Amino acid sequence: MTIPDIKLRLVRLEDAPALLHIYQYYVQQTAITFEYDTPSVKEFEKRISTISLKYPYLIAYTDNKILGFAYLSAFHPRAAYIWAAEISIYLSHDVQHHGIGTLLYKELEKIAAAQNILNINACISLPKTTDPHLPMTSIYFHEKNGFKKVAHFHNVGYKFNTWFDMIWMEKTNNSHPTPMSPFIPYCDIKNNFYA
Repeated sequence: MTIPDIKLRLVRLEDAPALLHIYQYYVQQTAITFEYDTPSVKEFEKRISTISLKYPYLIAYTDNKILGFAYLSAFHPRAAYIWAAEISIYLSHDVQHHGIGTLLYKELEKIAAAQNILNINACISLPKTTDPHLPMTSIYFHEKNGFKKVAHFHNVGYKFNTWFDMIWMEKTNNSHPTPMSPFIPYCDIKNNFYA
């Protein structure tokens, strides 16, 4: 199956129910997220609004059907971490392996560079053995997109009566100048990408 004419755009609050439908699968069927309960639409709208204050939050779609979403968010709230961001992605489980994730990531990386973000980090759950609730696809996807494992935490997530590990993967632009240019909130440059 090929997916024609995939486009990207900024999230809108009215997208929350469709995004939540995608995310609900990961909450209920996988250990990809360590959330136990699917958030409400109102809570999801709040998450979208909070992230969108400073970071890009993108939707992939075709024929007005949302295929997935990805966004940057704060890596850590303290000031010195502002040049690092966490990246997250969720695709509708029936449209994986069509290049949608890579398309979203490449666009987020371009925006991150314009924001003066130097490190992009991904928090990924990891099974100890083959597990039906946690395929290795996320790790393979990040490796394919240039991310390297930088940390490994053991037995930190308990879901589906199983203990899971968690790793951090990171991608940097390998240039960390001093002095550093200030972080630019996405709202200040979004017209350069998506209005």
